[in-house]
Amino acid sequence: MLIEERTGIRYSDADAALIEDKVVSRADVAGFDSLLDYYYYLRYDPNSGAEFNELTDALVVNETYFFREVLGLEVAIEEVLKPAIEKRGRARAWSAACSTGEEPFSLAMMLAERGLLEHTEIVATDISRRALALAQSGRFRPRSVRTDVLPSAASGRLTLHDGRAQLAPLIQNAVDFRWLNLMDHEAIAKLGTFDLILCRNVLIYFSDQVVARLLTELSCALATGGALVVGTCESLLRYSTSLVCEERRGAFIYRSARND
Repeated sequence: MLIEERTGIRYSDADAALIEDKVVSRADVAGFDSLLDYYYYLRYDPNSGAEFNELTDALVVNETYFFREVLGLEVAIEEVLKPAIEKRGRARAWSAACSTGEEPFSLAMMLAERGLLEHTEIVATDISRRALALAQSGRFRPRSVRTDVLPSAASGRLTLHDGRAQLAPLIQNAVDFRWLNLMDHEAIAKLGTFDLILCRNVLIYFSDQVVARLLTELSCALATGGALVVGTCESLLRYSTSLVCEERRGAFIYRSARND
């Protein structure tokens, strides 16, 4: 499937009807009566890039919310970012496949609460331009907040009004959002290295082959002593990687073992 080839995203047979509806809808909007013509256009026409991006936007899953799997973020800060800041005065964090931005903004709020935000560069990337535009707006849908009681890190930094969430300017400006396809080796390399990479609830959408290749890319993007954090339902133990799994307070991080 062309989508999997270019983005790494794999859809199950159970998703076939939904995917077909979305592809048919996009083909119609783009002015194609034939799905075969639409396919050939996307695959072979050098001017089809913008339309492929629109199709990708229609197909990707943007399911996220503030302070999701918050223990993983707490451990990442205390075990990875804080020590890096104490050692070098600065740290870098990358939220890969950040969707509409709730994850990197949650990280920013938690760092601000600890007085560490000004010492941390946060880069967030996604393949969906629509999701990135929503993230940069600083205003979020009601389902972005999944709890009646927000953690202390949100105090004065995230406010609820008329069913929507609004970020304080300090937090909104703390994240550097960029468009990026995780299948693009050169684009990942250009980001540089990071003390922390969050790639949570992303790998479940990829085939084992794609995951193995991506883990190699992410491992290379980790600074010495840096760590990768994946979702609680994801495990890297069945993949052959150079990363060392560490358990901290019930959360798992995958530490770089390089000695550059």
